[in-house]
This record gives sequence, C-alpha cells and structure tokens, in this order.
Amino acid sequence: MVTREEILVLGLTAGVTGSLVGGLMLGIGMGLVVQGAHIGWLLVLPGAPVGGILGYVLARKLAKKL
Repeated sequence: MVTREEILVLGLTAGVTGSLVGGLMLGIGMGLVVQGAHIGWLLVLPGAPVGGILGYVLARKLAKKL
C-alpha cells in the first residue's frame, strides 16, 4: 500500500523536477527567440507539457507498487 509519505514525496519530486525542466526549457528557448533564432520556439512551446509528463511518469512508477 502507498503511504502518505510516499504521496508527499511524489508531489514534491514531481513539482521540483517539473519546474526545473520546464523552466530551463522556457529560459533557454526564450533566450534563443529574443536573439532571433526561431528554433528556440521548439524549446518554449513544449516546456510545460514536458514538466507535467515527468510528474506523470513518477506517479505511474509509484502506482506500480500497488
């Protein structure tokens, strides 16, 4: 059975890794766009979904324990 502690750690881990990855993609992508490199949009647009997918993957890993 999944404990409260594991759910709390899942939330914290998903939040931190998601925001770090999404923030880095957004920051680097916006830097490229501002400098005129349109390839930066390939980092900006999927930044948030990639951060969310990391949380989903962590949740699936925890759900396998059941």
